[in-house]
Amino acid sequence: MRRIKLDKESIHHQITRSKNQTNHCKEGGINIFAEARKSGLDIRYATVSDGFPLGFDRSLNHDQFFEGIVHVFSAHVDEIVGKLVQSDPPVNCLVIDTFYVFASPIARKYNLVNISFWTEPALVFTLYYHMDLLRINGHYDNYDKREDIITYIPGVESIKPTDLTSYLQTDPTTVVHRLITKAFVDIRNSDFVISNTIDELEPQIISVLQENQPFYSIGPILPTGLTKSSVPVSMWSESDCGPWLDTKPKGSVLYISFGSYAHTSKHNIVEIAHGLLLSEVNFVWVLRPDIISSEEADYLPTGYDRLIEYSGMIVPWCSQVDVLSHPAVGGFLTHCGWNSILESIWSGVPMICYPLLTDQFTNRKLVVDDWKIGVNLHDKRSVTREEIAENIRCVMSGKSSDRFKQEIKKVKKTLENALARGGSSQKNLNQFTMDVKKKIRKNQ
Repeated sequence: MRRIKLDKESIHHQITRSKNQTNHCKEGGINIFAEARKSGLDIRYATVSDGFPLGFDRSLNHDQFFEGIVHVFSAHVDEIVGKLVQSDPPVNCLVIDTFYVFASPIARKYNLVNISFWTEPALVFTLYYHMDLLRINGHYDNYDKREDIITYIPGVESIKPTDLTSYLQTDPTTVVHRLITKAFVDIRNSDFVISNTIDELEPQIISVLQENQPFYSIGPILPTGLTKSSVPVSMWSESDCGPWLDTKPKGSVLYISFGSYAHTSKHNIVEIAHGLLLSEVNFVWVLRPDIISSEEADYLPTGYDRLIEYSGMIVPWCSQVDVLSHPAVGGFLTHCGWNSILESIWSGVPMICYPLLTDQFTNRKLVVDDWKIGVNLHDKRSVTREEIAENIRCVMSGKSSDRFKQEIKKVKKTLENALARGGSSQKNLNQFTMDVKKKIRKNQ
Protein backbone atom coordinates (compact mmCIF):
# COMPACT_ATOMS: atom_id res chain seq x y z
CA MET A 1 0.00 0.00 0.00
CA ARG A 2 1.36 3.41 -0.93
CA ARG A 3 1.14 6.13 1.69
CA ILE A 4 1.62 9.81 0.98
CA LYS A 5 2.23 11.95 4.06
CA LEU A 6 1.63 15.69 3.97
CA ASP A 7 3.90 17.56 6.37
CA LYS A 8 3.45 21.21 7.22
CA GLU A 9 6.43 22.90 5.62
CA SER A 10 7.43 24.59 8.89
CA ILE A 11 7.37 21.33 10.88
CA HIS A 12 9.28 19.43 8.20
CA HIS A 13 11.88 22.21 8.06
CA GLN A 14 12.36 22.19 11.83
CA ILE A 15 12.66 18.40 12.05
CA THR A 16 15.18 18.16 9.22
CA ARG A 17 17.17 21.08 10.60
CA SER A 18 17.37 19.50 14.06
CA LYS A 19 18.37 16.15 12.56
CA ASN A 20 21.03 17.84 10.43
CA GLN A 21 22.39 19.63 13.51
CA THR A 22 22.50 16.41 15.54
CA ASN A 23 24.22 14.49 12.74
CA HIS A 24 26.33 17.47 11.59
CA CYS A 25 24.79 17.27 8.11
CA LYS A 26 24.31 20.04 5.64
CA GLU A 27 20.87 21.65 5.46
CA GLY A 28 18.50 19.39 3.55
CA GLY A 29 20.88 16.46 3.85
CA ILE A 30 18.36 13.88 5.10
CA ASN A 31 15.18 12.24 3.97
CA ILE A 32 13.00 11.71 7.04
CA PHE A 33 11.39 8.51 5.75
CA ALA A 34 14.53 6.90 4.31
CA GLU A 35 14.92 4.39 7.16
CA ALA A 36 11.21 3.53 7.18
CA ARG A 37 11.34 2.73 3.47
CA LYS A 38 14.13 0.23 4.09
CA SER A 39 11.60 -1.86 6.05
CA GLY A 40 9.50 -2.21 2.90
CA LEU A 41 6.95 0.55 3.53
CA ASP A 42 6.09 2.65 0.50
CA ILE A 43 5.85 6.01 2.26
CA ARG A 44 6.15 9.20 0.27
CA TYR A 45 5.65 12.69 1.48
CA ALA A 46 5.09 16.23 0.31
CA THR A 47 5.26 19.49 2.24
CA VAL A 48 2.48 22.03 2.34
CA SER A 49 2.74 25.63 3.49
CA ASP A 50 0.49 26.90 6.28
CA GLY A 51 0.71 30.37 4.75
CA PHE A 52 3.34 31.79 7.11
CA PRO A 53 7.10 32.23 6.56
CA LEU A 54 9.35 29.53 8.04
CA GLY A 55 10.78 31.98 10.58
CA PHE A 56 7.36 33.05 11.90
CA ASP A 57 6.97 32.11 15.60
CA ARG A 58 3.71 30.17 15.62
CA SER A 59 3.54 29.56 19.38
CA LEU A 60 4.17 33.16 20.44
CA ASN A 61 1.76 34.47 17.75
CA HIS A 62 -0.88 31.94 18.69
CA ASP A 63 -4.09 33.69 17.57
CA GLN A 64 -2.65 34.96 14.30
CA PHE A 65 -1.43 31.46 13.48
CA PHE A 66 -4.81 29.86 14.10
CA GLU A 67 -6.57 32.48 11.98
CA GLY A 68 -4.27 31.34 9.21
CA ILE A 69 -5.14 27.69 9.87
CA VAL A 70 -8.83 28.49 9.46
CA HIS A 71 -8.63 30.81 6.45
CA VAL A 72 -5.37 30.11 4.55
CA PHE A 73 -3.98 26.64 5.26
CA SER A 74 -7.09 24.91 3.90
CA ALA A 75 -6.51 26.36 0.43
CA HIS A 76 -2.94 25.01 0.35
CA VAL A 77 -4.12 21.55 1.46
CA ASP A 78 -6.93 21.58 -1.10
CA GLU A 79 -4.47 22.39 -3.88
CA ILE A 80 -2.01 19.60 -3.09
CA VAL A 81 -4.74 16.99 -2.44
CA GLY A 82 -6.21 17.88 -5.82
CA LYS A 83 -2.88 17.01 -7.42
CA LEU A 84 -2.51 13.77 -5.47
CA VAL A 85 -5.89 12.39 -6.51
CA GLN A 86 -4.68 12.65 -10.11
CA SER A 87 -1.56 10.58 -9.35
CA ASP A 88 -1.10 6.90 -10.22
CA PRO A 89 -2.29 5.10 -8.22
CA PRO A 90 -4.64 7.78 -6.87
CA VAL A 91 -5.15 8.43 -3.16
CA ASN A 92 -8.53 7.44 -1.76
CA CYS A 93 -8.40 8.39 1.95
CA LEU A 94 -7.78 11.61 3.84
CA VAL A 95 -6.48 11.11 7.39
CA ILE A 96 -6.37 14.48 9.11
CA ASP A 97 -6.12 15.94 12.60
CA THR A 98 -9.57 16.57 14.10
CA PHE A 99 -8.81 20.25 14.67
CA TYR A 100 -8.21 20.89 10.96
CA VAL A 101 -11.73 22.04 10.25
CA PHE A 102 -11.51 21.84 6.46
CA ALA A 103 -11.46 18.02 6.28
CA SER A 104 -15.05 17.36 5.20
CA PRO A 105 -15.25 19.84 2.28
CA ILE A 106 -11.97 18.56 0.82
CA ALA A 107 -12.94 14.91 1.31
CA ARG A 108 -16.30 15.48 -0.39
CA LYS A 109 -14.75 17.46 -3.22
CA TYR A 110 -12.36 14.64 -4.16
CA ASN A 111 -14.54 11.67 -3.07
CA LEU A 112 -12.10 10.61 -0.35
CA VAL A 113 -12.82 8.57 2.75
CA ASN A 114 -12.76 11.13 5.57
CA ILE A 115 -10.79 9.85 8.58
CA SER A 116 -10.42 12.12 11.61
CA PHE A 117 -7.33 11.49 13.74
CA TRP A 118 -7.87 12.38 17.40
CA THR A 119 -4.52 12.72 19.21
CA GLU A 120 -5.82 13.21 22.76
CA PRO A 121 -7.76 10.99 25.22
CA ALA A 122 -11.38 10.06 24.59
CA LEU A 123 -12.40 12.05 27.67
CA VAL A 124 -11.29 15.30 26.03
CA PHE A 125 -13.03 14.32 22.78
CA THR A 126 -16.35 13.73 24.51
CA LEU A 127 -16.16 17.01 26.46
CA TYR A 128 -15.78 18.94 23.21
CA TYR A 129 -18.36 16.72 21.51
CA HIS A 130 -20.89 17.73 24.19
CA MET A 131 -20.07 21.44 24.49
CA ASP A 132 -23.77 22.10 23.93
CA LEU A 133 -24.61 20.26 27.16
CA LEU A 134 -21.97 22.23 29.08
CA ARG A 135 -23.42 25.44 27.68
CA ILE A 136 -27.06 24.52 28.40
CA ASN A 137 -26.21 23.53 31.97
CA GLY A 138 -24.21 26.70 32.64
CA HIS A 139 -20.73 25.22 32.96
CA TYR A 140 -19.43 26.86 29.78
CA ASP A 141 -20.02 30.12 27.89
CA ASN A 142 -22.03 31.58 30.74
CA TYR A 143 -21.47 34.79 32.70
CA ASP A 144 -22.26 33.07 36.00
CA LYS A 145 -20.54 29.74 35.37
CA ARG A 146 -21.52 26.93 37.71
CA GLU A 147 -18.78 25.48 39.87
CA ASP A 148 -20.49 22.26 40.98
CA ILE A 149 -19.47 18.78 39.80
CA ILE A 150 -20.51 17.90 36.23
CA THR A 151 -22.43 14.60 36.04
CA TYR A 152 -24.44 14.84 32.80
CA ILE A 153 -21.84 14.15 30.07
CA PRO A 154 -22.61 10.74 28.50
CA GLY A 155 -20.06 8.15 29.58
CA VAL A 156 -18.41 10.44 32.16
CA GLU A 157 -19.36 9.61 35.74
CA SER A 158 -18.27 13.01 37.06
CA ILE A 159 -15.75 15.76 36.40
CA LYS A 160 -14.89 19.01 38.16
CA PRO A 161 -15.10 22.28 36.18
CA THR A 162 -11.40 22.83 36.97
CA ASP A 163 -10.65 19.56 35.12
CA LEU A 164 -12.21 20.77 31.88
CA THR A 165 -9.81 21.77 29.13
CA SER A 166 -8.52 25.33 29.40
CA TYR A 167 -10.68 26.40 26.44
CA LEU A 168 -13.81 25.23 28.26
CA GLN A 169 -12.84 27.34 31.28
CA THR A 170 -12.09 30.62 29.50
CA ASP A 171 -13.60 33.35 27.32
CA PRO A 172 -15.31 31.54 24.41
CA THR A 173 -14.80 34.29 21.84
CA THR A 174 -11.23 33.61 20.69
CA VAL A 175 -10.19 32.18 17.33
CA VAL A 176 -9.27 28.88 19.01
CA HIS A 177 -12.78 28.59 20.45
CA ARG A 178 -14.21 29.18 16.99
CA LEU A 179 -11.90 26.51 15.58
CA ILE A 180 -12.86 23.96 18.28
CA THR A 181 -16.57 24.61 17.83
CA LYS A 182 -16.31 24.25 14.07
CA ALA A 183 -14.18 21.10 14.40
CA PHE A 184 -16.75 19.36 16.56
CA VAL A 185 -19.57 20.26 14.24
CA ASP A 186 -17.51 18.95 11.33
CA ILE A 187 -16.52 15.74 13.16
CA ARG A 188 -20.05 14.47 12.68
CA ASN A 189 -19.38 14.42 8.92
CA SER A 190 -16.31 12.19 9.19
CA ASP A 191 -16.55 8.57 8.07
CA PHE A 192 -14.28 7.29 10.85
CA VAL A 193 -12.49 8.55 13.95
CA ILE A 194 -9.23 6.95 15.07
CA SER A 195 -7.90 7.84 18.51
CA ASN A 196 -4.57 7.58 20.33
CA THR A 197 -6.01 5.84 23.37
CA ILE A 198 -7.02 2.30 24.33
CA ASP A 199 -10.38 0.77 25.21
CA GLU A 200 -9.26 -0.45 28.64
CA LEU A 201 -8.26 3.01 29.92
CA GLU A 202 -11.52 4.74 28.99
CA PRO A 203 -14.07 1.96 28.43
CA GLN A 204 -17.32 3.71 29.31
CA ILE A 205 -16.53 6.89 27.38
CA ILE A 206 -15.44 5.03 24.26
CA SER A 207 -18.49 2.76 24.36
CA VAL A 208 -20.82 5.76 24.38
CA LEU A 209 -18.89 7.53 21.61
CA GLN A 210 -19.20 4.45 19.41
CA GLU A 211 -22.97 4.79 19.61
CA ASN A 212 -22.68 8.09 17.70
CA GLN A 213 -20.17 7.20 14.96
CA PRO A 214 -17.34 4.76 14.16
CA PHE A 215 -14.64 5.42 16.79
CA TYR A 216 -11.54 3.19 16.94
CA SER A 217 -9.01 3.22 19.78
CA ILE A 218 -5.70 2.22 18.21
CA GLY A 219 -3.19 3.61 20.72
CA PRO A 220 -0.79 4.02 22.25
CA ILE A 221 0.98 5.45 19.20
CA LEU A 222 4.60 5.49 20.37
CA PRO A 223 8.02 5.54 18.69
CA THR A 224 9.09 2.03 17.66
CA GLY A 225 10.28 0.17 20.74
CA LEU A 226 10.14 3.48 22.62
CA THR A 227 13.75 4.08 21.56
CA LYS A 228 15.23 5.74 18.52
CA SER A 229 12.53 5.80 15.85
CA SER A 230 13.25 5.03 12.20
CA VAL A 231 11.45 8.29 11.41
CA PRO A 232 12.91 11.44 13.04
CA VAL A 233 10.32 13.38 15.00
CA SER A 234 12.31 15.83 17.13
CA MET A 235 12.02 19.50 16.25
CA TRP A 236 15.21 20.49 18.08
CA SER A 237 18.75 19.16 18.23
CA GLU A 238 18.89 16.63 21.08
CA SER A 239 21.38 16.56 23.95
CA ASP A 240 22.62 13.12 25.00
CA CYS A 241 21.74 12.67 28.68
CA GLY A 242 22.75 8.99 28.78
CA PRO A 243 26.34 9.30 30.10
CA TRP A 244 25.21 11.60 32.94
CA LEU A 245 22.26 9.36 33.83
CA ASP A 246 24.58 6.33 33.88
CA THR A 247 26.33 7.83 36.90
CA LYS A 248 23.16 8.07 39.00
CA PRO A 249 21.51 5.39 41.18
CA LYS A 250 18.40 3.59 39.95
CA GLY A 251 15.22 5.64 40.30
CA SER A 252 17.03 8.67 41.76
CA VAL A 253 16.54 11.18 38.93
CA LEU A 254 13.53 13.42 38.30
CA TYR A 255 12.93 14.32 34.66
CA ILE A 256 11.29 17.71 33.98
CA SER A 257 9.88 18.85 30.67
CA PHE A 258 6.98 21.05 29.57
CA GLY A 259 6.82 19.86 25.98
CA SER A 260 7.45 21.57 22.69
CA TYR A 261 4.74 24.24 22.70
CA ALA A 262 3.53 25.45 26.12
CA HIS A 263 4.97 28.47 27.92
CA THR A 264 5.11 29.46 31.57
CA SER A 265 6.24 32.48 33.60
CA LYS A 266 9.65 33.44 34.89
CA HIS A 267 8.23 33.31 38.42
CA ASN A 268 7.23 29.67 38.04
CA ILE A 269 10.57 28.70 36.49
CA VAL A 270 12.40 30.32 39.42
CA GLU A 271 10.15 28.58 41.96
CA ILE A 272 10.69 25.21 40.27
CA ALA A 273 14.45 25.83 40.31
CA HIS A 274 14.39 26.50 44.05
CA GLY A 275 11.98 23.62 44.66
CA LEU A 276 14.44 21.24 43.02
CA LEU A 277 17.18 22.45 45.37
CA LEU A 278 14.93 22.03 48.42
CA SER A 279 14.01 18.49 47.39
CA GLU A 280 17.69 17.51 47.09
CA VAL A 281 16.82 15.26 44.15
CA ASN A 282 18.94 14.56 41.07
CA PHE A 283 17.28 15.91 37.94
CA VAL A 284 17.36 16.37 34.17
CA TRP A 285 15.51 19.54 33.20
CA VAL A 286 14.56 20.37 29.63
CA LEU A 287 14.40 24.16 29.33
CA ARG A 288 13.54 25.30 25.83
CA PRO A 289 15.01 28.72 24.98
CA ASP A 290 11.45 29.99 24.38
CA ILE A 291 9.85 28.48 27.52
CA ILE A 292 8.99 31.98 28.77
CA SER A 293 6.73 34.05 26.53
CA SER A 294 9.17 36.94 26.25
CA GLU A 295 12.56 37.91 24.89
CA GLU A 296 14.12 37.26 28.29
CA ALA A 297 16.74 34.51 28.19
CA ASP A 298 18.27 34.82 31.68
CA TYR A 299 15.49 33.41 33.87
CA LEU A 300 17.25 31.03 36.28
CA PRO A 301 18.49 32.19 39.72
CA THR A 302 21.95 33.73 39.78
CA GLY A 303 24.66 31.11 40.13
CA TYR A 304 22.23 28.21 39.61
CA ASP A 305 24.67 26.25 37.45
CA ARG A 306 27.13 26.17 40.34
CA LEU A 307 24.46 25.11 42.85
CA ILE A 308 23.43 22.09 40.73
CA GLU A 309 26.89 21.14 39.53
CA TYR A 310 26.58 17.52 40.73
CA SER A 311 22.83 17.03 41.09
CA GLY A 312 21.34 18.53 37.96
CA MET A 313 21.59 18.59 34.18
CA ILE A 314 19.82 21.33 32.20
CA VAL A 315 19.44 20.88 28.44
CA PRO A 316 17.49 22.76 25.73
CA TRP A 317 16.06 19.48 24.35
CA CYS A 318 16.60 15.72 24.54
CA SER A 319 15.11 12.41 23.45
CA GLN A 320 12.32 12.15 26.01
CA VAL A 321 11.71 8.45 25.40
CA ASP A 322 15.39 7.67 25.96
CA VAL A 323 15.48 9.60 29.24
CA LEU A 324 12.20 8.19 30.58
CA SER A 325 13.26 4.64 29.80
CA HIS A 326 16.62 5.01 31.59
CA PRO A 327 16.77 3.04 34.89
CA ALA A 328 18.01 6.11 36.78
CA VAL A 329 14.77 8.03 36.17
CA GLY A 330 12.13 7.62 38.88
CA GLY A 331 9.74 10.52 38.33
CA PHE A 332 8.48 12.97 35.71
CA LEU A 333 7.41 16.58 36.34
CA THR A 334 5.26 17.07 33.27
CA HIS A 335 2.88 19.55 31.66
CA CYS A 336 0.60 16.55 31.01
CA GLY A 337 0.69 16.53 27.24
CA TRP A 338 -0.99 13.29 26.14
CA ASN A 339 2.08 11.90 24.36
CA SER A 340 4.20 12.60 27.45
CA ILE A 341 1.71 10.75 29.66
CA LEU A 342 1.66 7.70 27.39
CA GLU A 343 5.46 7.64 27.20
CA SER A 344 5.74 7.95 30.97
CA ILE A 345 3.29 5.09 31.55
CA TRP A 346 5.10 2.91 29.02
CA SER A 347 8.37 3.57 30.87
CA GLY A 348 6.77 2.95 34.29
CA VAL A 349 7.57 6.45 35.59
CA PRO A 350 5.07 8.15 38.00
CA MET A 351 4.20 11.78 37.34
CA ILE A 352 3.99 15.18 39.02
CA CYS A 353 1.32 17.03 37.06
CA TYR A 354 1.81 20.68 36.12
CA PRO A 355 -0.76 21.41 33.36
CA LEU A 356 -0.35 24.66 31.47
CA LEU A 357 -3.04 24.81 28.78
CA THR A 358 -5.64 23.07 26.59
CA ASP A 359 -6.22 19.31 27.24
CA GLN A 360 -3.53 19.10 29.92
CA PHE A 361 -5.93 19.88 32.79
CA THR A 362 -8.22 17.04 31.76
CA ASN A 363 -5.27 14.70 31.21
CA ARG A 364 -4.16 15.46 34.78
CA LYS A 365 -7.52 14.22 36.07
CA LEU A 366 -6.94 10.87 34.38
CA VAL A 367 -3.43 10.54 35.84
CA VAL A 368 -4.21 11.67 39.37
CA ASP A 369 -7.86 10.79 40.05
CA ASP A 370 -8.69 7.90 37.71
CA TRP A 371 -5.47 5.92 37.40
CA LYS A 372 -3.71 7.16 40.57
CA ILE A 373 -0.26 7.18 38.99
CA GLY A 374 0.76 10.71 39.92
CA VAL A 375 0.16 13.81 42.03
CA ASN A 376 -1.33 17.19 41.24
CA LEU A 377 1.19 20.01 41.71
CA HIS A 378 -1.27 22.88 41.88
CA ASP A 379 -4.73 24.26 41.10
CA LYS A 380 -3.68 27.88 40.71
CA ARG A 381 -1.70 29.96 38.23
CA SER A 382 1.54 30.15 40.22
CA VAL A 383 3.46 27.58 42.24
CA THR A 384 5.71 27.80 45.29
CA ARG A 385 9.07 26.17 45.86
CA GLU A 386 7.80 24.49 49.04
CA GLU A 387 4.90 22.68 47.35
CA ILE A 388 7.18 21.70 44.47
CA ALA A 389 9.69 20.12 46.87
CA GLU A 390 6.90 18.38 48.80
CA ASN A 391 5.41 16.84 45.66
CA ILE A 392 8.83 15.73 44.40
CA ARG A 393 9.46 13.89 47.67
CA CYS A 394 6.00 12.33 47.50
CA VAL A 395 6.69 10.79 44.08
CA MET A 396 10.40 10.05 44.45
CA SER A 397 10.66 8.54 47.95
CA GLY A 398 8.77 6.83 50.76
CA LYS A 399 5.59 4.75 50.91
CA SER A 400 3.68 7.00 48.52
CA SER A 401 6.41 6.50 45.92
CA ASP A 402 6.09 2.73 46.25
CA ARG A 403 2.34 3.00 45.80
CA PHE A 404 2.67 5.06 42.62
CA LYS A 405 5.18 2.60 41.21
CA GLN A 406 2.85 -0.32 41.83
CA GLU A 407 -0.11 1.44 40.23
CA ILE A 408 1.80 2.52 37.15
CA LYS A 409 3.03 -1.04 36.64
CA LYS A 410 -0.62 -2.08 36.33
CA VAL A 411 -1.44 0.67 33.83
CA LYS A 412 1.71 -0.10 31.84
CA LYS A 413 0.65 -3.75 31.63
CA THR A 414 -2.73 -2.61 30.32
CA LEU A 415 -1.02 -0.67 27.52
CA GLU A 416 1.21 -3.61 26.69
CA ASN A 417 -1.77 -5.98 26.51
CA ALA A 418 -3.64 -3.62 24.19
CA LEU A 419 -0.71 -3.58 21.76
CA ALA A 420 0.01 -7.30 21.99
CA ARG A 421 -1.09 -9.81 19.35
CA GLY A 422 -4.84 -10.16 19.78
CA GLY A 423 -4.99 -7.07 22.03
CA SER A 424 -7.74 -4.47 21.78
CA SER A 425 -5.71 -1.94 19.77
CA GLN A 426 -4.61 -4.52 17.25
CA LYS A 427 -8.19 -5.78 16.87
CA ASN A 428 -9.49 -2.23 16.49
CA LEU A 429 -6.85 -1.38 13.89
CA ASN A 430 -7.69 -4.51 11.89
CA GLN A 431 -11.41 -3.71 12.06
CA PHE A 432 -10.76 -0.10 11.06
CA THR A 433 -8.71 -1.25 8.05
CA MET A 434 -11.46 -3.60 6.90
CA ASP A 435 -14.14 -0.93 7.34
CA VAL A 436 -12.11 1.62 5.38
CA LYS A 437 -11.62 -0.83 2.51
CA LYS A 438 -15.39 -1.44 2.42
CA LYS A 439 -16.00 2.32 2.34
CA ILE A 440 -13.48 2.77 -0.51
CA ARG A 441 -15.20 0.09 -2.57
CA LYS A 442 -18.56 1.71 -1.90
CA ASN A 443 -17.25 5.10 -3.05
CA GLN A 444 -15.88 3.77 -6.33
